[in-house]
Amino acid sequence: MSIDKQSDIAANMQIGPTDQGMVRIYVEAEGGIELPLDFDPEEADEIAEELRAAAEAARAMASGKPKKKR
Repeated sequence: MSIDKQSDIAANMQIGPTDQGMVRIYVEAEGGIELPLDFDPEEADEIAEELRAAAEAARAMASGKPKKKR
């Protein structure tokens, strides 16, 4: 599966700080899959920027507008 293909897999995601000063993205999927991903705050900021850029591109695609180059 590539990143731009739709999936039927359902998952829950939680995001929050850890007691060690990291940012955790915790993903729980069907079939008992649990995936805790820890990032330092700088990495978390980079991920947030990538999420914002992807959201902007998705909105542009949905509205038929060309996406902006970064």
